[in-house]
Amino acid sequence: MRLVWRILLAVAVAGAILLALNTIALDSETKPAEPIAEGGRILELSGGNVQVVDTPAQRPGADGQPIVLVHCYACSLHWWEPMLPILSRDHRVIRVDLLGHGGSEKPKSGYEMTEQAALVAEALGQLGVEGAMVVGHSLGGTVATALAESSSELVDRVVIVDQAPDNSFGSLPFLAQLGYVPVIGELSRRLATDGLITQGYEEAFAPDFDVEAAFEDPDRVVEDYDAMTFTSFDRTPAAEESYVEEAPLTERLTATGVPLLVIFGDEDQVYDAEAAIEAFESVPGVRTAIVEGAGHSPNVERPEQTARLILGFAAKVDDRTTGTKRGHRADGRGSEGGGKPSPDGSPNAD
Repeated sequence: MRLVWRILLAVAVAGAILLALNTIALDSETKPAEPIAEGGRILELSGGNVQVVDTPAQRPGADGQPIVLVHCYACSLHWWEPMLPILSRDHRVIRVDLLGHGGSEKPKSGYEMTEQAALVAEALGQLGVEGAMVVGHSLGGTVATALAESSSELVDRVVIVDQAPDNSFGSLPFLAQLGYVPVIGELSRRLATDGLITQGYEEAFAPDFDVEAAFEDPDRVVEDYDAMTFTSFDRTPAAEESYVEEAPLTERLTATGVPLLVIFGDEDQVYDAEAAIEAFESVPGVRTAIVEGAGHSPNVERPEQTARLILGFAAKVDDRTTGTKRGHRADGRGSEGGGKPSPDGSPNAD
């Protein structure tokens, strides 16, 4: 009997040692930047090197304002590919991999929202971009807000896609929350299979949406997950939570005075879309739109409709060329203040 207990004790000790070594290894892991997207290039920046893809306007003579696309958490610039052909017809489109994601560097630190925004600003400076429409999906919407706060000369307007003002509008399932618990999180990352990873991304789309068929590369979500380190996976959401707890996006965007369009899929499984839009209507001049049949990622699920909304916002609120006032529709309807979301593909400011 004593031998059995000794064996069990030895197994327990060995297991604890392996868990500790796994935790130490993953917590100290870093990765350099590398261009992994078609047309991708690495910009050497003060806070870390990032991958960007700079796509020129495709139509000769096109002079639309530049569009900057910032992706969601545990995603990459590939999540904008379904909309790229539409957006780039008349606009230069810059896609950025945030620090800790995609082809960008994965350092031990630098994941605060202000730090992410500073990197995007520095990247846009290197590329000679000013007066851009910055479109942020989920986490990207938070970074876009931080960018508007700190670099007003770079941001002419902001589009937020399925990002709530703060985390009170939704919560992660219990099993997903375990992924951030010390030791357990590192272990689950080590043991995660491709199937489990894909299943974990299903909440980012409408129910029954085929995640693997959504991208040109059916393994896209697995590759985006594997590209991260545990540090970037763990610290990014913590940094975002700290940022919105200090002040919600509605308060921050109101203070910037930047024209704002908010888009939500009506089947969002991460946030309460209706409640989030209602909260955003407190921002003066905000325009809101609902994409029917889409979940948390309408840029992937309904790319044509989402792209039309973005382009319509650029056309109707271009103060530089039309003199249209912020918060006023180009057709003369609407005024400062929020309004009911439009499901028909046009931003509503009534």
